[in-house]
Amino acid sequence: MHAVIRSALLLASLALAAPVTGGIGATTEANAGPVVVDATEVAAAMARGAIVWDARDAAAFRQAHLPGAVHVPEPERALRLPTVQEFSELVRVERNFSDAGLDLGREIVVYAHRGSPLAYAAYAAAQYFGARRVVVFHDGIDGWQEAGRPLEAGDARRPAVAVRIAPDPRLSVTTDELKARLGRPDVQIVDARTPAEFSGRDVRAPRGGHVPGAVNIPYEWNWADPDTAVKLARRQATDTRGMALKPVDALKHLYAGLDPTKETIVYCQSGGRASETFGVLKELGFRNVRLYKLSWSAWAARPDTPVETGEGPQICCATGPVPADQRPVP
Repeated sequence: MHAVIRSALLLASLALAAPVTGGIGATTEANAGPVVVDATEVAAAMARGAIVWDARDAAAFRQAHLPGAVHVPEPERALRLPTVQEFSELVRVERNFSDAGLDLGREIVVYAHRGSPLAYAAYAAAQYFGARRVVVFHDGIDGWQEAGRPLEAGDARRPAVAVRIAPDPRLSVTTDELKARLGRPDVQIVDARTPAEFSGRDVRAPRGGHVPGAVNIPYEWNWADPDTAVKLARRQATDTRGMALKPVDALKHLYAGLDPTKETIVYCQSGGRASETFGVLKELGFRNVRLYKLSWSAWAARPDTPVETGEGPQICCATGPVPADQRPVP
């Protein structure tokens, strides 16, 4: 009976939300302030009663997490941003948020490990489902520990709450919507994958290459040292400090070739890496940023979608291509 009532309420909330969300390409007032916060700001938010969402896996959460943090069961179901048409998935997400005590009406801070796209995927998911005060702790549990702040262990839980989600289609884009936007002068497309994936040399789907007209700005270029993941794998680095975000001026320089007033669509292989660029662009003041969550895995699988190969013009940014020997990051 409770499931039936919840489903009926969710249907009603979706119907009520529809007129508010506006047309495709409309802007949203969610998160008008900063997107990325540091350890001091996280502590201040916790003191105000903000909910802290740990977006890592359950095992990592049980081992250590920020005091009072919550972990959402089956987080991948929320992070994949199910559409309004996937009603059963929306019901499941709503139930998981409710059971975890993740009240979307409260201030929310999301974190994972430093530089992890999981935190930004959770940020995008929270906004998509109706949160209006959500930020990302980019340095994550690494930065929290480095600041000498306390941690907790175990399966901490908040009291359950009645969450009512209302998906906002302004924050995402479908394959058909992206296809219809190709060549439009008021739309810019950012590919957050590696240069090898973008060019078609590294094929991870039925076809290799990129969406026509897209510019390639790998999400690692947001980091102070874009090669950190490679260096860690090769044991050339001992910590994640290189995954800290570049200073704001350097990020503005990186995205100087983009117009912050245009509709900006970001994609990668399956939406995770693109989520980080999605959040960074919002931090820089890009108001109309949309996440193509299905990304290249869906685009390359459709025989009716056009594909380009090759490096493409590096008009997107001031840093130029990454070194030729940089290994693709999964």
